[in-house]
Amino acid sequence: MELSFRLAGEADIDLLAGLMRQFYAIDRYPFDEQIVRTALAKLIGDHSLGRVWLINDGEAAIGYIVLTFSYSLEFHGRDAFVDEFFVQAGDRGRGVGTQAMQFVDEACRELGVQALHLEVERANVAAQALYRKFGFADHDRYLMTKWFTT
Repeated sequence: MELSFRLAGEADIDLLAGLMRQFYAIDRYPFDEQIVRTALAKLIGDHSLGRVWLINDGEAAIGYIVLTFSYSLEFHGRDAFVDEFFVQAGDRGRGVGTQAMQFVDEACRELGVQALHLEVERANVAAQALYRKFGFADHDRYLMTKWFTT
């Protein structure tokens, strides 16, 4: 396996939307293609918001990882969120997650990130084990969300 991480561009939106459709189907998240495309275009076009990388095995995209930025006094400045991380089913269990998290660790250091956050489904114990291996800890808090409609 020859993994590489490539910064996504506008030309990758079709590919990313297809990967996102697969990811959202796993946990039955709502998927609205137009909303996804608009959000992707905005994130890809404005690096102050974050980064989107395709995970490639050779020339084939096998997943993606999204890092978004914020600023927190509690976390001493710029913090980031692994907003989405997806690897296609046939490529899981081959060390892709470990390499992706190593890549994100280094990217965060280069981007001046002081703290990195993520969320994981409670039932996804394999992902929890991976994240703990990279130093992530549960803060025993609830992630609460309020949606604003446009």
